[in-house]
Amino acid sequence: MFFLAILSVVSMQAQDGNLPSLFRQPFDFPLYLSGNFGELRSNHFHGGIDFKTQGVEGKQIHCIADGYISRASISPGGYGNAIYVTHDNGYTSVYGHLQKFPPRLAHMLREFQYTHETFVVDTIFTPDVFPVKRGEVIALAGNSGYSFGPHLHMEIRETETNEPIDPLLFYQDKIKDTTPPRATSLMVYPQKGRGMLVGKGSHKQAYSFAKSKDLSEPIKAWGVIGTAISANDYMDGTTNRYGVYSVTLSVDGEEIFSSTVDRFFFSENRLINSWVDYDEYIRHGKWYMKSFIAPGNSLRMLQSSENRGWVDICEERDYHFEYRLSDLYGNTSVYRFIVQGEPSEIPLEDVCQYTLSWDRSNLLQKPGMQLWIPRGVLYEDHEMDIDVSTDTMAVSYVYRMGEESVPMHENAFLSIGVLNNSVVDTTKYYMAGKRGKWRGSVGGRYENGWVKARIRDLGVSYFVAVDTVAPRVEPIKQASWRKTGIVSFRISDTQTGIASYKGTMNGEFVLFEYSSKNRRLTCRLKETPVSDIRPLALRLVVTDGCGNETVYESVIK
Repeated sequence: MFFLAILSVVSMQAQDGNLPSLFRQPFDFPLYLSGNFGELRSNHFHGGIDFKTQGVEGKQIHCIADGYISRASISPGGYGNAIYVTHDNGYTSVYGHLQKFPPRLAHMLREFQYTHETFVVDTIFTPDVFPVKRGEVIALAGNSGYSFGPHLHMEIRETETNEPIDPLLFYQDKIKDTTPPRATSLMVYPQKGRGMLVGKGSHKQAYSFAKSKDLSEPIKAWGVIGTAISANDYMDGTTNRYGVYSVTLSVDGEEIFSSTVDRFFFSENRLINSWVDYDEYIRHGKWYMKSFIAPGNSLRMLQSSENRGWVDICEERDYHFEYRLSDLYGNTSVYRFIVQGEPSEIPLEDVCQYTLSWDRSNLLQKPGMQLWIPRGVLYEDHEMDIDVSTDTMAVSYVYRMGEESVPMHENAFLSIGVLNNSVVDTTKYYMAGKRGKWRGSVGGRYENGWVKARIRDLGVSYFVAVDTVAPRVEPIKQASWRKTGIVSFRISDTQTGIASYKGTMNGEFVLFEYSSKNRRLTCRLKETPVSDIRPLALRLVVTDGCGNETVYESVIK
C-alpha cells in the first residue's frame, strides 16, 4: 500500500507539471543522455541516468535542490567517487564517477583514508556537517570507478525508502525526444512438454524484424508458447542506445503482458536475470525481454495475465500478436506478427538426471560433489544433467552443471572433494569455474578434504584448482617517478585475483589509488606525508585471493 501511495503522489505531481520545478539541472549547458534509467545491465538495472559532459572531465556539478551531503564514498569500481545529497523535499540525489570532491570534504575523506589505511571509503554525515544550497557547485564530473568515458551518473531516490525512481521525470522539459524505440528481433519459446514450433521442434527460435515492423511469414506453432523481444530506445541528437521504458504485448486485442521501468528496489536487481533470456545474454551478449513471468520472479515492474504471459495455441487459426514499445515521452512503435495454429504432436521432454524445483530445497550429489540449492534460489523449475570429467589443470573431478546458463537469485552451496593433496598449504586450493572461453575463480575454502564455495550460476563447469603463483607487479615509467611526482604500477593476477595491497614509504603508510578499469595503482607524492623526504624507501605488498604475496621494494631518490 505504501508503494502505491508514493507512486500515486509522483504521478499526480507529474500530471500537475510540478516535478520539473523540484530540481534544477546539474549542469549549465544543454543536457544529453548517454544512459537512461532502468537499462538492462549485468545482474542489475541501471539505477539512474548518465548525463554527457561534452566529452571531458572537470565540468562543475550544481546541487539540484537545498539539502545536505549525507554520504560520500570512494571505490575502485562502481560509482568511484560519489556524493549523496539528502534534500528537504523528500528525495536524495546521487552523483557518481566524480573527478573531485569539494575541498573540505576531500580533506576529510583523505584524513579517513590515512587514519584507516584504506583507499575505499563509505561514510555518513549528519545534516549540520555539509549543508548545501540549490545551485551550489558540489563536485566536478569525472570518469572514476566503473566508467569508460567522462559522464555524470545521477540518481534520484525517495529518501524514506531508498528506492530509485526515473530522474528523467524531473527533466523531461530539458531534453528533447521525438524518437520511438525500435525492435530488432523476436524470440519464441515453446513451453517444455506443452508446446512446439511446427517444423522446428521444441527449442526456442529467433525471428528478425529486419526493416519491417511485421514478420513476413506467420509462425506455425501448437500448444503453449511464450515470446520475448529485443529492443532499444533512442533519443534526438545522439547515437546512443537506451533501455525501453514500456513494453506491452497483446494477443487478439487482449493485453497479456506489460512492463514499465520507472522504479525498483535494489533488492529486485537480480530479478533482471529472470526477466531476460539469461542464457542468450551469457552466450551472445544480446538482451531479450521475456513477455512471460517465471513463478519465482516477483519483479514489480512486470504485469501479466492469469497465465503469466504464456499463450495457448490450441485452435487451428491465426493468433494476432502485437508489441507496443513506448518511451517516457509517449513515442511509440508497434510490431505485429501472426502465430498460426497447426495441430501437431508435441514431443516429449528429454529425461534428465535431476528435476530442480524453485519452491523447495534441492540436494544434488555425485561422487566427490554435493550441491545444495535452497528454496527460492531458482526462479523456475529446471531439468539438468551433471556431467563428470577430468582436467589436467584441476585437482578434482570437473562437474558440468548442465548446458544451459541458469541464474540464481541467492547463493547455492557447492562442495567438491580434492582427489590428491598436491600442496601442503591447503589455503592454496580454490574453486574455479569455466564456461566457453571464460575461466575464473569463484572463491571457496578448504575443509577436511573438500573445497566449499558459494555459486550463483548453473551451466558452468566447476572444479578445484591450486594457486601458488603470486600477483604480477609492474612499475610504470619508474625513471620519472620523482620528476612527475606520480608513482604507478600495473598489478594483475591470472587465477584468484587481487585481494589486497598496501604501500609504505620510509615505513609510513601512503595512499595508492586503484583503478579497476586498467588495474593501475597510483600514488601522488605531493599528497603523501613524506613527499619532501629524500630518498624514499618504497615498499608495496600485493596479495591475491589465495594469500600469495608479491613484495616490490625500491628507492626513490
